[in-house]
Amino acid sequence: MIVQDNFLKKIRSAFDLNIYEAKIWTALLSRGMATAGELSDISNVPRSRSYDILESLEKKGFVMLKVGKPIKYIAIQPEEVVKRVKQTVKNGADQKLKHLSEVKEDKLFKDLELLFKQGITHVDASSLAGAIKGRDNIYAHIDFLLQNAKKTVTIMTTPDGVIRKFDKLKFRFKKLKDKGVKLRIATLPSETVNKRVNEIKQLAELRSVPNIKARFIIIDKSDILFITSDDKEVHESYDIGIWVDTSYFASALEQMFNLTWNGLKE
Repeated sequence: MIVQDNFLKKIRSAFDLNIYEAKIWTALLSRGMATAGELSDISNVPRSRSYDILESLEKKGFVMLKVGKPIKYIAIQPEEVVKRVKQTVKNGADQKLKHLSEVKEDKLFKDLELLFKQGITHVDASSLAGAIKGRDNIYAHIDFLLQNAKKTVTIMTTPDGVIRKFDKLKFRFKKLKDKGVKLRIATLPSETVNKRVNEIKQLAELRSVPNIKARFIIIDKSDILFITSDDKEVHESYDIGIWVDTSYFASALEQMFNLTWNGLKE
């Protein structure tokens, strides 16, 4: 039986099988029931490997062993295989999530944290910088930075950026307010923002800045994350954020922002 390579690739990807498993399984599906030797001949898989491949497929729930002589294998209906694979993936994911949750209470995690803290003290502050691609990844990093904010968070962004941040980071903004962190947002005049101004002002100071288009965040006069492009001119997948941990530059930028902020209208 000749099976196209593209078909085998799709099967391997969908069911997480190696090439021999995919060949043997498709061969058995085409026959319904067969011996290991027959499947080896049909699929062009070495006979010496066919037995362990079939044993692996049996453990994964793709085939059944027919009792008797000679030993034969029965194909399980693909719909049932899909159900079994889904359940296996779910069980594996649940188990990994459980392990990850338990790791934080383990000595291993404390050792990892200690290694990081010892290592980070030897890193030149000017080298603590990175580029982040994709808007979802940028927001994930912003959320991470906001978790550690202690005093001030300063945001300059577009009107659409204001709405996105409140939709994605509202929970974090509430946490900042509860901690007493001062949150300030400056953006271009916008009817879109005006419609939600009461909601926004419950969590942040909001002011309108005309004729200045920029996208950046300053956290505790230490961390800066700025976006390199106008959000109306780039697809969100290609948004680029640059994060820098530098109190020298962050403090200077915050001071310049303050000069502008004090002259802005609410």
